[in-house]
Amino acid sequence: MAARRPWLANRPAWWLIFLAQLAPLIYLAWAIPTHQLGYEPVVDSLRFLGDTALYLLLIGLAVTPIQRLLPRLGLIDYRRMLGLYAVFYASLHVSLWVAVDRQLDLAAIWEDVLEREHITFGAIAFLLLVPLAITSTQGWMRRLGRRWKQVHRLVYPATALVVLHYFLSVKFDTRTPIVLGVVLLSLFLARPFTRWLVERRRGRAN
Repeated sequence: MAARRPWLANRPAWWLIFLAQLAPLIYLAWAIPTHQLGYEPVVDSLRFLGDTALYLLLIGLAVTPIQRLLPRLGLIDYRRMLGLYAVFYASLHVSLWVAVDRQLDLAAIWEDVLEREHITFGAIAFLLLVPLAITSTQGWMRRLGRRWKQVHRLVYPATALVVLHYFLSVKFDTRTPIVLGVVLLSLFLARPFTRWLVERRRGRAN
């Protein structure tokens, strides 16, 4: 009897998830010219792009524990896509800050990176994420071998730095970054816990 395919292992599902991750960009392209972002469109756009990148990072980190618990779902095929989209939105966030907010003033940019804590942590996080995106291809997986997984575990400190960047950039209401920090911690703890559950399940089956 042939093995049943995972629920999401099909082309329509792939395209649906791919296009869904473009929805924030489409919304932003509509919101900016129609003045839907409030009185500070640059600041609001920066926050929106940064939030989108962080949410996609967290969703990507949730894939492995969910896949272990629900292998029939077939989510593992989308982990790379989620990560690449997260870096894409993070790149837009950084580009908007550099080109529009700081108007390509390299001296001001460097001063901010050195003297403003939330920008320091954000810059470090971005520098960690970019090589992870570059090395996400099959070719780099072959080149790095066993080291590939070790390198890509840097996504956890990178995401933690993004959460810290968010927390420090908020002047008043810090509830959202705190909640996201708890989510990240839960995802970090879920990896060994779900691994233990899978091993226990296999032990019972044998």
